[in-house]
Amino acid sequence: METSIIPLEKRFRGYLPVVIDVETAGFNPKKNALLEIAAVIVELNSEGNLVMTERYASHIVPFKNAELDPAALKFTGIDPYHPFRMAIEEKEALELIFKPIREAIKRNKCTKAILVGHNPAFDIAFVNAAAHRSQLKKNPFHPFSTFDTATLGGLAYQQTVLAKAAQAAGLKWENDKAHSALYDAEKTAELFCMIINRWKHLETLEIVKLESNTEEL
Repeated sequence: METSIIPLEKRFRGYLPVVIDVETAGFNPKKNALLEIAAVIVELNSEGNLVMTERYASHIVPFKNAELDPAALKFTGIDPYHPFRMAIEEKEALELIFKPIREAIKRNKCTKAILVGHNPAFDIAFVNAAAHRSQLKKNPFHPFSTFDTATLGGLAYQQTVLAKAAQAAGLKWENDKAHSALYDAEKTAELFCMIINRWKHLETLEIVKLESNTEEL
C-alpha cells in the first residue's frame, strides 16, 4: 500500500471505489456457485493520482447444492474440486475480502465502498447473493450503485470489451491469464485509474485554458 495517501472522502461522494471481479459456475447468482473473487483497492497517492494499493483474492468452494453449468466451467477453465485450488468456504472468502475493504473505507473517511467492475451488475449480484447466503450483515458495498468500466472504456477509448479497452489504453494484456478473477480485477483497476486520472488531467488543462483566456481579457 502507498505510504502516503489523500483520503477519498470527497472525490466520489463519500464512496470508496473497490474493483471486484468474480468467476462463477453460471449466470444465476442464487443458484450457480461463486468460484473466485478478487478485490483491488484504489486510493489517491500524494500527487492526487488514483493508484492500486491493495489486492486480495480467493478461490471458493461451491456452496451446498450449488448448480455448476458445464459451459461456464469450460469457459473459465475452472475445476471447482481440483485439490490444488486451495479453495475456502464462501463465508470465509467474503470475510477475507471485506475486512481490508472496511479498513480502507475508514482510513479514506468514506461511508461505504462502491463496486467498480466491467459490466458490474453481474459482479454485484453474485457478491450480494453470497453475502446473503453467508448471513453477513455488514456488506461494505452499496447494494446496487456501481462504476462500469465498459461504459467508461467506451467513452475514453471507444472500446467496451475489457481486453480491447485495456489495449487501447496502452495496457499490456495477456489472453492466457484472462478469466482469472485477480488478473481481470487488476486490469479493470488499471483501466479505471487511467480514465479517472486522464479526466483529472483534462480538467487541469481546461482550468489553465480558462485562466489564460481571463488574463487576455
